[in-house]
Amino acid sequence: MSYIPFPNISPEIFSFEVGGVTLALRWYALAYIVGLLAGWKLITRIVTTQHLWNGSAPANTNQIERLLTWVIFGVILGGRTGYVLFYQPFFFLQNPTHVLRVWEGGMSFHGGFIGVMVASIIFSRNEKIPILSLADLIAVAAPIGLFLGRVANFINAELWGRPTNLPWGVVFPGEAAQTCKDILTVCARHPSQLYEAALEGLLLGALLLWAVWRGGWLQKPGRLLGLFLANYGLTRFAVEFVRQADAQFMTPDNPLGLVLHFSGYGLTMGQVLSLPMILAGLWFLMRAKTRPAT
Repeated sequence: MSYIPFPNISPEIFSFEVGGVTLALRWYALAYIVGLLAGWKLITRIVTTQHLWNGSAPANTNQIERLLTWVIFGVILGGRTGYVLFYQPFFFLQNPTHVLRVWEGGMSFHGGFIGVMVASIIFSRNEKIPILSLADLIAVAAPIGLFLGRVANFINAELWGRPTNLPWGVVFPGEAAQTCKDILTVCARHPSQLYEAALEGLLLGALLLWAVWRGGWLQKPGRLLGLFLANYGLTRFAVEFVRQADAQFMTPDNPLGLVLHFSGYGLTMGQVLSLPMILAGLWFLMRAKTRPAT
């Protein structure tokens, strides 16, 4: 059996002690920081590129700078709340103080998406910016954070895939190796984090940038949002087939961690949460197609 050993990369970039307290910068935190700043710079570049718009851009650079603060709160609060409600509600109900321990991990993309959506609606009303145009801008920037976040998941050796005998299977350390040691001598798994980084980050990001710079899609508000939602939803739905389900959904009679069952088949939590995104994305695409450019 051929496989790829997990690279010797520490989840911490560096750490130091201050007054007996250890402080560390982790790759996961850096992914959030760089993703948000890079997304802000990309949106600023878009709103200052005149030929991309049929007239003037819906927002100026000062508004985009203020938007960054709202997006940060939306990502953190929404991502954490989504993880608590969608994935570990009973644990956090019994241990409410753990809800605030964000540094221990536990963020949901779907929750973060809802958080950013709520923050964007409030921001657009306060700043008098058309909500669909604002959503299009955020959608174009989102794949940067998705790519960096999934790479950080890989470095953290978390959210790994299901066991595989494919030659690019990765032998992750810790719990990933222990949970299937009775099935395989060497427990190689799909590097599902890298699948998502490539599909949700690189491929979807390239598609959205093409639509902005070559397709003129900014001139039909909601179209880029629809493209992002539909493609992210489809990609996440597909990757869930090779991604290990969260432990709280897995039992001896439900080893795949399915949360909805249909005659022997079923859906994981990630697939259930992705279906509304796919439907919403298709609706926004159809809506934009039937409306004149602005």
